[in-house]
Amino acid sequence: MLFLDLRGYTAFTQKHGADEVMRILGEFHVAMGELIASYEATLERFAGDGMMIFLNDPVEIPDPAVKAAIMALEMQARFKELNKVWQQRNYSLSMGIGIAQGMATIGAIGFEGRRDYAAIGNVTNLAARLCAEAGGGQILISSVVAGNIEKSLPVASTGELVLKGFSEPVNCYEVAPLSRQEPVGPMVLAV
Repeated sequence: MLFLDLRGYTAFTQKHGADEVMRILGEFHVAMGELIASYEATLERFAGDGMMIFLNDPVEIPDPAVKAAIMALEMQARFKELNKVWQQRNYSLSMGIGIAQGMATIGAIGFEGRRDYAAIGNVTNLAARLCAEAGGGQILISSVVAGNIEKSLPVASTGELVLKGFSEPVNCYEVAPLSRQEPVGPMVLAV
C-alpha cells in the first residue's frame, strides 16, 4: 500500500481559484499516473490532492515492496521536476509518501449504483498514517517494508512514531532520496 499527498495544498487552494487548482491537480495526476501505470500498480482512489495505490493485485509481482519503494523514489523525482515549473508560477507545494506491506481484503465496496475496487485493512491504515507523518520529499515506510527492501535500497530508522489510531508507537523508517543513493543493481538501472 502506498499513499501520497501534497503538502501546502490547503494554503494553495485558499490563494488560487478553482480553475487553477484543477489545472495543478491535472498536471500532478498525469505525472503520477504515468508512473503508476509503468510500475503495474493499481490506483485505488484519488482523495483530492492524495492518492491511494497498491501493488501485487490484481496480478502478483515479484518483490512488491522493492517495486513500491522504487516507484515512490521515481514519484519524488518526477514531482521535483514538476515543482520546478510550479515554482516559476510562485506555487509552494511538496509531497509526502507512506508505504506499508501486509495483508488486506481487496474487492468491491459500495452500494447499488456506486461500487469501487478497494483494499481494506490495517496495512491500509498504516500506509495512510505514514503518509500523514511524512514531510515534503520524504518516503516513510513500515518496518516490514524496510526489512524487505534493505538489501536493495538504503533505509534509515526514523524511530518510533505515535500514529493516530495505533495503540502503540510504531517503528518507522525512510527511504533515502535518489540524489543520496548509489545505484543498487539492475532493478534500479532498469527503471
